[in-house]
Amino acid sequence: MEGKPGIYKHYKGHEYRFIGFAKHSETMEELVIYQDISEPELYWARPAPMFFETLEKDGKTIKRFEWIREDNK
Repeated sequence: MEGKPGIYKHYKGHEYRFIGFAKHSETMEELVIYQDISEPELYWARPAPMFFETLEKDGKTIKRFEWIREDNK
């Protein structure tokens, strides 16, 4: 799976910095590691297919996380 570096917006509105990929130590499942922009001490991990999936919301197909800009960190 390929992720574009930068800032992503969750469909509920929060913004996150894409850090990179990791492997689950037991299952070898590919995870996305990402950081909350508004609370930078918070890091999250989510299965990569779930991070990049599309959802059905209010009759529209949307991305769970959408790339919005480059990271100027």
